Amino acid sequence: MKLDGKTALVTGGASGIGRATVMELARCGATVICADLNAEKGAALVNEAGKTNYKVDFVSVDLADPASIRRCAAEVLKRHPRIDILVNAAGWNDIQPFMENPPEYMDRVIAINLGGTLHLTQALLPPMIAAGKGKIVNISSDAGRVGSSGETAYAAAKGGVIAFTKSLAREVARHSINVNCVCPGPTDTPMLQSRPDKLKEAFLRAIPFRRFAKPEEIADAILFFAGPRSDYITGQVLSVSGGLTLAG
Repeated sequence: MKLDGKTALVTGGASGIGRATVMELARCGATVICADLNAEKGAALVNEAGKTNYKVDFVSVDLADPASIRRCAAEVLKRHPRIDILVNAAGWNDIQPFMENPPEYMDRVIAINLGGTLHLTQALLPPMIAAGKGKIVNISSDAGRVGSSGETAYAAAKGGVIAFTKSLAREVARHSINVNCVCPGPTDTPMLQSRPDKLKEAFLRAIPFRRFAKPEEIADAILFFAGPRSDYITGQVLSVSGGLTLAG
């Protein structure tokens, strides 16, 4: 797939699924902006990409802070006339029973996983609308489709991402902008590796393929929605979970 001449922005691009997506988009020829809170990891990614002549840049953003998001968008649009491909990949949560969730924890989960996606998308949409084209790929989670014990606030936020995807797809279709959603299942990322072994074992037993996804496998689905092969697809939700959420 060729994405020469395209400019992409990936949130959470310094690690995990976001990082794999940055590298895949760059490998296909896009200029990619990694937007992340972790400047150290962002700089390391830019350095690694430079060794292979990939065009990767970094911009700092705190997705829990709407003001930071607006500053990030303004900085990006100073450097580039528009973003052709927006991948809202950042996510954060912890595993704990809902009744033990402190209010500040729930607020942060919703702010990062849902609010950040809304605010950044709104800030970057005007140049896409003016150009009459663009691809937006939101990363939800299968937790947002079927629920997940110990991740209730996260599932609520990610379910909101799915609803946002479908509604925005209707609003911007007249501008030839595609909006789609990828729902990963358990994926071998630093976040997953921080989970207790018993939880990881339970996930593995529930996945028909009996293994976790590789970040690159999620990135492949994102790349499909970001590229020209999905030009007539919008408002769709694709699970990439090794069969974890097979419908009956």
